[in-house]
Amino acid sequence: MNMPKVPMTRQGYEALREKLKKYKTVDRQSIIKEIEVARGFGDISENAEYEAAKEKQGIIEKKIKELEQKLASAMVIDTTELNSDKVIFGATVILDDLDRGEKIVYQIVGADEADADEGKISVHSPIARSLIGKEEGDEVQVRTPGGVRNYRILGISFT
Repeated sequence: MNMPKVPMTRQGYEALREKLKKYKTVDRQSIIKEIEVARGFGDISENAEYEAAKEKQGIIEKKIKELEQKLASAMVIDTTELNSDKVIFGATVILDDLDRGEKIVYQIVGADEADADEGKISVHSPIARSLIGKEEGDEVQVRTPGGVRNYRILGISFT
């Protein structure tokens, strides 16, 4: 079964690889030691520490598998090689929030790397979907859970 490819920036891909590496090397080894220590407490059938450590091990193994699947299905896009007059995946967009009178900067990224605090929004978000295909100077209305928002595109860049 072929998994559909999911767009991801090079930075997002590398961040997921680092997270996977940490789970496999640091977290996995740590939980193995916890299980060994818990076994030393006696009968494992009535050992709460052992049960907790095994549960933690299951969670870590599940996260490892999820990250491996995300990396396997990633279609890595190097945003430094992109160039467009229109908003596309990977673009950094400078917006004028016409309702609040403030400037906002967003980079449109894959769902797994979105982080609003860092100004990275998912390509599937309402704002990104409204911006895709638009050009500098265009005004965009975005329906959000908080109501309709109005923006003007001030600039588009790729870094």
